[in-house]
Amino acid sequence: DLYRKVFVFRKDPSDAYVVLRAKLEQPLQNFTVCLRSYTDLTRPYSLFSYATKAQDNEILLLKPKPSEYRFYVGGKFVTFRVPEGHRDWEHICASWESATGIAEFWLNGKPWPRKGLQRGYTVGAEAAILLGQEQDAFGGGFDVYNSFSGELADVYLWDMGLSPDKMRAAYQSLRLSPAILGWKSLSYEVKGDVVVKPRLRE
Repeated sequence: DLYRKVFVFRKDPSDAYVVLRAKLEQPLQNFTVCLRSYTDLTRPYSLFSYATKAQDNEILLLKPKPSEYRFYVGGKFVTFRVPEGHRDWEHICASWESATGIAEFWLNGKPWPRKGLQRGYTVGAEAAILLGQEQDAFGGGFDVYNSFSGELADVYLWDMGLSPDKMRAAYQSLRLSPAILGWKSLSYEVKGDVVVKPRLRE
Protein backbone atom coordinates (compact mmCIF):
# COMPACT_ATOMS: atom_id res chain seq x y z
CA ASP A 1 0.00 0.00 0.00
CA LEU A 2 1.69 3.17 -1.26
CA TYR A 3 -0.90 5.58 0.16
CA ARG A 4 0.75 9.00 0.73
CA LYS A 5 4.02 7.65 -0.65
CA VAL A 6 5.91 8.41 -3.88
CA PHE A 7 8.52 6.86 -6.12
CA VAL A 8 11.53 9.21 -6.29
CA PHE A 9 13.56 8.78 -9.49
CA ARG A 10 16.75 10.43 -8.23
CA LYS A 11 19.02 10.70 -11.26
CA ASP A 12 18.87 12.64 -14.52
CA PRO A 13 19.26 11.09 -17.01
CA SER A 14 18.49 7.71 -15.52
CA ASP A 15 18.47 4.01 -16.37
CA ALA A 16 16.10 3.28 -13.47
CA TYR A 17 12.49 2.15 -13.76
CA VAL A 18 9.69 0.45 -11.86
CA VAL A 19 8.02 -2.71 -13.19
CA LEU A 20 4.29 -3.01 -12.43
CA ARG A 21 2.50 -6.35 -12.33
CA ALA A 22 -1.13 -6.36 -13.42
CA LYS A 23 -3.63 -9.20 -13.52
CA LEU A 24 -4.95 -8.93 -17.06
CA GLU A 25 -7.35 -11.70 -17.97
CA GLN A 26 -8.09 -10.50 -21.48
CA PRO A 27 -7.13 -7.84 -24.06
CA LEU A 28 -8.42 -4.31 -23.40
CA GLN A 29 -11.23 -2.73 -25.42
CA ASN A 30 -11.35 0.20 -22.99
CA PHE A 31 -8.99 1.52 -20.36
CA THR A 32 -8.09 4.49 -18.17
CA VAL A 33 -4.62 5.30 -16.84
CA CYS A 34 -4.14 7.91 -14.09
CA LEU A 35 -1.01 9.12 -12.32
CA ARG A 36 0.57 12.08 -10.58
CA SER A 37 4.02 13.43 -11.43
CA TYR A 38 6.33 16.12 -10.09
CA THR A 39 9.45 17.11 -12.00
CA ASP A 40 11.44 20.05 -13.29
CA LEU A 41 12.50 18.29 -16.51
CA THR A 42 12.06 20.22 -19.76
CA ARG A 43 13.35 17.44 -22.09
CA PRO A 44 11.08 14.57 -23.26
CA TYR A 45 10.20 11.95 -20.67
CA SER A 46 8.04 8.85 -20.41
CA LEU A 47 5.59 8.42 -17.53
CA PHE A 48 3.75 5.16 -18.24
CA SER A 49 4.83 2.55 -20.78
CA TYR A 50 2.75 -0.57 -21.56
CA ALA A 51 4.35 -2.79 -24.19
CA THR A 52 3.42 -6.12 -25.75
CA LYS A 53 5.67 -8.31 -27.88
CA ALA A 54 3.74 -7.15 -30.96
CA GLN A 55 3.74 -3.41 -30.14
CA ASP A 56 6.20 -1.50 -27.91
CA ASN A 57 3.94 1.58 -27.65
CA GLU A 58 0.73 -0.33 -26.90
CA ILE A 59 -0.12 2.31 -24.27
CA LEU A 60 2.30 5.17 -23.66
CA LEU A 61 2.04 8.48 -21.82
CA LEU A 62 4.92 10.69 -22.88
CA LYS A 63 5.66 14.37 -22.27
CA PRO A 64 7.84 15.51 -25.21
CA LYS A 65 7.99 19.12 -23.98
CA PRO A 66 6.55 21.19 -21.12
CA SER A 67 3.55 22.35 -23.21
CA GLU A 68 2.48 18.95 -24.56
CA TYR A 69 1.41 15.42 -23.63
CA ARG A 70 1.33 12.53 -26.10
CA PHE A 71 -1.05 9.64 -25.60
CA TYR A 72 -0.27 6.48 -27.61
CA VAL A 73 -2.54 3.50 -28.26
CA GLY A 74 -1.24 0.68 -30.49
CA GLY A 75 1.70 2.73 -31.78
CA LYS A 76 -0.36 5.76 -32.93
CA PHE A 77 -0.66 8.92 -30.85
CA VAL A 78 -2.66 12.08 -30.29
CA THR A 79 -1.21 15.27 -28.79
CA PHE A 80 -2.77 17.35 -26.05
CA ARG A 81 -1.40 20.87 -25.70
CA VAL A 82 -1.29 22.07 -22.10
CA PRO A 83 -0.20 25.21 -20.26
CA GLU A 84 3.41 24.96 -19.12
CA GLY A 85 3.39 23.73 -15.53
CA HIS A 86 4.02 25.88 -12.49
CA ARG A 87 6.56 23.37 -11.21
CA ASP A 88 3.90 21.61 -9.19
CA TRP A 89 2.35 18.16 -9.07
CA GLU A 90 0.43 17.37 -12.27
CA HIS A 91 -2.34 14.78 -12.22
CA ILE A 92 -3.21 13.22 -15.56
CA CYS A 93 -5.77 10.66 -16.66
CA ALA A 94 -5.99 9.26 -20.18
CA SER A 95 -8.82 6.98 -21.28
CA TRP A 96 -9.67 5.27 -24.54
CA GLU A 97 -12.51 3.21 -25.97
CA SER A 98 -12.17 0.94 -28.95
CA ALA A 99 -15.79 1.17 -30.17
CA THR A 100 -15.58 4.92 -30.91
CA GLY A 101 -11.81 5.43 -30.89
CA ILE A 102 -12.37 8.34 -28.49
CA ALA A 103 -9.31 9.37 -26.48
CA GLU A 104 -9.93 11.49 -23.39
CA PHE A 105 -7.27 13.45 -21.54
CA TRP A 106 -7.73 15.06 -18.11
CA LEU A 107 -5.20 17.36 -16.47
CA ASN A 108 -5.63 18.28 -12.79
CA GLY A 109 -9.29 17.25 -12.82
CA LYS A 110 -10.25 19.08 -16.05
CA PRO A 111 -11.03 17.46 -19.42
CA TRP A 112 -9.28 18.54 -22.61
CA PRO A 113 -11.07 18.38 -26.01
CA ARG A 114 -11.49 14.71 -26.97
CA LYS A 115 -9.65 13.25 -29.95
CA GLY A 116 -9.92 10.17 -32.15
CA LEU A 117 -7.41 7.31 -31.99
CA GLN A 118 -7.27 3.69 -33.20
CA ARG A 119 -11.00 2.97 -33.53
CA GLY A 120 -11.66 -0.77 -33.43
CA TYR A 121 -8.21 -1.58 -32.03
CA THR A 122 -7.62 -4.03 -29.16
CA VAL A 123 -4.80 -3.60 -26.64
CA GLY A 124 -2.92 -6.86 -26.01
CA ALA A 125 -2.97 -8.45 -22.53
CA GLU A 126 0.53 -9.97 -22.30
CA ALA A 127 2.25 -6.75 -21.28
CA ALA A 128 5.38 -5.31 -19.73
CA ILE A 129 4.26 -2.24 -17.76
CA LEU A 130 6.94 0.24 -16.69
CA LEU A 131 7.17 3.62 -14.99
CA GLY A 132 10.00 6.00 -15.76
CA GLN A 133 11.26 4.65 -19.11
CA GLU A 134 9.92 4.26 -22.62
CA GLN A 135 10.16 0.73 -24.01
CA ASP A 136 11.48 0.39 -27.56
CA ALA A 137 11.45 -3.38 -27.13
CA PHE A 138 9.39 -5.64 -24.86
CA GLY A 139 10.63 -4.84 -21.33
CA GLY A 140 13.68 -2.88 -22.55
CA GLY A 141 15.30 -0.85 -25.32
CA PHE A 142 15.45 2.35 -23.25
CA ASP A 143 16.77 5.76 -24.28
CA VAL A 144 18.04 7.53 -21.13
CA TYR A 145 17.03 10.87 -22.67
CA ASN A 146 13.38 9.78 -22.47
CA SER A 147 13.77 8.70 -18.84
CA PHE A 148 11.79 10.26 -16.01
CA SER A 149 13.46 12.07 -13.14
CA GLY A 150 11.39 13.38 -10.24
CA GLU A 151 8.48 11.98 -8.23
CA LEU A 152 5.59 9.72 -9.31
CA ALA A 153 2.50 8.71 -7.32
CA ASP A 154 -1.14 7.58 -7.51
CA VAL A 155 -0.70 5.26 -10.49
CA TYR A 156 -3.85 3.42 -11.61
CA LEU A 157 -4.99 1.37 -14.60
CA TRP A 158 -8.63 0.40 -15.12
CA ASP A 159 -10.06 -1.87 -17.84
CA MET A 160 -12.84 0.65 -18.51
CA GLY A 161 -13.43 4.30 -19.28
CA LEU A 162 -14.07 6.28 -16.11
CA SER A 163 -17.07 8.62 -15.85
CA PRO A 164 -16.37 12.35 -15.39
CA ASP A 165 -17.23 11.98 -11.67
CA LYS A 166 -14.71 9.17 -11.27
CA MET A 167 -12.06 11.18 -13.17
CA ARG A 168 -12.53 14.03 -10.70
CA ALA A 169 -12.48 11.54 -7.79
CA ALA A 170 -9.12 10.22 -9.04
CA TYR A 171 -7.74 13.76 -9.08
CA GLN A 172 -8.98 14.35 -5.52
CA SER A 173 -7.69 10.92 -4.34
CA LEU A 174 -11.19 9.88 -3.26
CA ARG A 175 -12.48 6.32 -3.16
CA LEU A 176 -12.08 4.65 -6.53
CA SER A 177 -13.43 1.55 -8.23
CA PRO A 178 -11.25 -1.58 -8.11
CA ALA A 179 -8.45 -1.32 -10.67
CA ILE A 180 -6.14 -3.71 -12.56
CA LEU A 181 -3.32 -1.60 -11.11
CA GLY A 182 -4.00 0.37 -7.94
CA TRP A 183 -1.67 2.56 -5.90
CA LYS A 184 -3.04 1.22 -2.61
CA SER A 185 -2.35 -2.41 -3.57
CA LEU A 186 0.48 -2.13 -6.07
CA SER A 187 2.55 -5.13 -7.10
CA TYR A 188 5.85 -3.63 -8.26
CA GLU A 189 9.59 -4.14 -8.53
CA VAL A 190 12.15 -1.34 -8.48
CA LYS A 191 15.02 -1.59 -10.98
CA GLY A 192 17.88 0.81 -10.31
CA ASP A 193 17.94 4.09 -8.46
CA VAL A 194 14.33 4.63 -7.35
CA VAL A 195 13.42 5.24 -3.71
CA VAL A 196 10.00 5.03 -2.03
CA LYS A 197 9.50 8.04 0.26
CA PRO A 198 6.58 9.74 2.04
CA ARG A 199 4.91 12.49 0.08
CA LEU A 200 6.18 15.90 1.17
CA ARG A 201 2.90 17.74 0.77
CA GLU A 202 -0.70 17.15 -0.21
